[in-house]
This record gives sequence, structure tokens and C-alpha cells, in this order.
Amino acid sequence: MNHCIRLSLVPENTNFVNFSYSVLERSFSLRPTRPAKDMENIFQLVRNVIPPLTSKKHKGQDGKIGIVGGSQEYTGAPYFAAISALKVGADLSQVFCTKDAATVIKSYSPELIVHPVLDHPNALHEIEKWLPRLHTLVIGPGLGRNDSILDTVKGIIEKAKAKGIPLVIDADGLWLIAQQPSVIQGYQRAVLTPNFMEFSRLYEAVLTEPVDSSDQHGSVLRLSQAMGNITIVQKGEWDLISDGNKVLVCNHEGSSRRCGGQGDLLAGSLGVLVHWAFLAGPEKINGQNPFVVAAFGACSLTRQCNHQAFQKHGRSMTTTDMISEVGTAFNKLFET
Repeated sequence: MNHCIRLSLVPENTNFVNFSYSVLERSFSLRPTRPAKDMENIFQLVRNVIPPLTSKKHKGQDGKIGIVGGSQEYTGAPYFAAISALKVGADLSQVFCTKDAATVIKSYSPELIVHPVLDHPNALHEIEKWLPRLHTLVIGPGLGRNDSILDTVKGIIEKAKAKGIPLVIDADGLWLIAQQPSVIQGYQRAVLTPNFMEFSRLYEAVLTEPVDSSDQHGSVLRLSQAMGNITIVQKGEWDLISDGNKVLVCNHEGSSRRCGGQGDLLAGSLGVLVHWAFLAGPEKINGQNPFVVAAFGACSLTRQCNHQAFQKHGRSMTTTDMISEVGTAFNKLFET
């Protein structure tokens, strides 16, 4: 029997935040379902992992994030992911893209470090050299589906797994995973962030049956379990987050505007929060899965940015407007 608990929790002194989450324990779980009173305030857990700003630190301690993606057709997505990581609080953000995308991406912002190596004949070796200098890899924004590049990305994933580097996989990175699920299966330091279509494709590839649209919670739970308890964020009207043990529902208020690029903002911010949550240790998150805590924080932040930008721009809102709201949205959610 599945047990479902829904809580509405409001962090102390945060009257503008409304959110809820559900916990769906896996069938036949050997662990008893904890009562609602014992469930942690997920917002407070996110706050707990945010590193304090102090002059004692050196550049890089608060996050060095790598974005693997960017091709001739798609230059905006890796920029959105990389600049969002910086806006959230990473110290350095690096983009590993194709040669013809590099100049375009670099022209968007001098803040980014851009490597035009993804289509280099020795791309895997060139990128592998940088892996020890990165805390998290975000794979997929603007990647495209070129077979040789996807082969390189598969190699990057394998190298990152060997080094224990946390991974956030989005967009065409998910296309690769749907073609070859074994590439990431069982690697629990990964977060997959599919939209509805990407989720359906991945679900059918792994479970060899269509998604049951009447049981969204159960579907995301089953896919996570089948993938070896990898954390999955199914984006949609509500964001469903599962590590195969539970499902959290993030329904923080956003808007009805669905401009392209929001998923890139989510992926970039998630890359930073994953590093912070992983670094914070189990005590600060009360033994919860750090990737689930990070995912809830990134989903909430993206929705808050969406809400604030829509209040100002309405139907004309774009992801650029949302990125301008990252600082104030982050402060409202996590530092007020």
C-alpha cells in the first residue's frame, strides 16, 4: 500500500511563500512511514545548505560549475544555465561547447569561461582535464543531437562518474539517456530534469510501457526506482521530485507564461544547489537526500523568478527577464 502525506509548510517569517509537498513511500518499503509531525520543513533544509558570505573564502569555494552544451543552432540555452549558476552564487561558470557556438556565447557575457572544444577531434581528453576543477556538471543545454558529440558526452559522463562528480542532466542530455539508459542508471549523484515529453520518452525506454497519466506521482516514483534511485525532477504545472523513496511536489506560485529557457535557469541553479547540499553534509539536511533538497530549492527559485518577472512584464516576459529576478527571488525565498 502506498502512503501519501500532504503538508502545507510556511517558513518562519516568510508569509509570501506557499508550498506543499507529498511523500509517497515506495511499495513494500521496509522502512516505516514517518508521521507528518516528523517531516522536515524542506524550505528550511534548503536554507541550511546555503553557504554564508564571508571574506575568509577564496574564489571557487562556493561553486565551480561546468555546462556541457551549446551548438551552432542553440547558443541561448547554455548561456542561460551558466549565467543562472553565477546569479545564484557560484563563483565560476564554464561552458564546454562547439567551436562555432563559443564566440556567440562569450559575446552574451564576459562573466563566463567558454571552451570551444565539444566538437574537437580530441574533445573528451580536452574536457577531462577540467573535471578535477569542477564541482558539478550540467549536461544538455543546447547540446543538439549530433551523434559524434553525443558519443563524446557519453564519455564525459563516464569520466565524471568515475570521479564522483554530481551531474544535472537536461534537454538533449536526456535524449542521450533515453537512447542508452545504462549510461546513468544507478549513479545516485545525478539529477534528471525532464519536461513531460522528455519524461514520457525516458519512461517508455526504461519501463517499456507508456506513462500512466492518471498516476503522475507513481510514475515518477517508478522511473526513479527503475533508474537505480536517481533523483528525477518532472517539470510541469507542478514539479514532481523523487529519489525512488518519496515524491515531493513543488507547487510554489509561478505564472501561466511558459517562455523557452526556463528549464535552463532551473538546470543552472540546480547545479549550484546540488554542490551546496552535497557539501553541507547530512546534519544540515537532517539525513535527507541532498539532491532532493537541492531540486526543491531550484524548482522553487525558478517559479519565484517566473512569478516576479510576470508581474512586471506579463505576456512579453522572457527568460532574460526571469534571470534579472534571481537575486531578489533568492533573497525572498531563502534569506529573508
